[in-house]
Amino acid sequence: MEALGIGQLAKRGGVGIDTVRYYERNGLLAPRTRLASGYRRYGELELARLRFIRRAQALGFHPEGGQGIARPLRGTDVGRVKRSAQAKLSDVEARIAALERVRDGLAKLIAACPGHGRAADCPILRALTEEVEK
Repeated sequence: MEALGIGQLAKRGGVGIDTVRYYERNGLLAPRTRLASGYRRYGELELARLRFIRRAQALGFHPEGGQGIARPLRGTDVGRVKRSAQAKLSDVEARIAALERVRDGLAKLIAACPGHGRAADCPILRALTEEVEK
């Protein structure tokens, strides 16, 4: 593969040029070489790394954060990656449970609302305006 400029890398990786620069500033990506003019040049390895970071983000990982998902490319042990993925799964499951509670509450309010009449009698509006008792 020929050497890619930053614009070509960004396009093939499905990100903006500023995203590539951001990853460089945070030590997640580095150009393979630089020309005498200072222009960055990237190869297949950098493109693969960029795509890896994007996939990790799609799963909810933040490569620059403490989850260490980009570190396997730097030699971090797989056990740490597995623990990070387990923690992410627990977080996702907790969010799903919270969303299911919201869904169930909304379904009850919708079922109880006749869809006509006075606003003061609407269970949805009452639920939104009532103070939560402690």
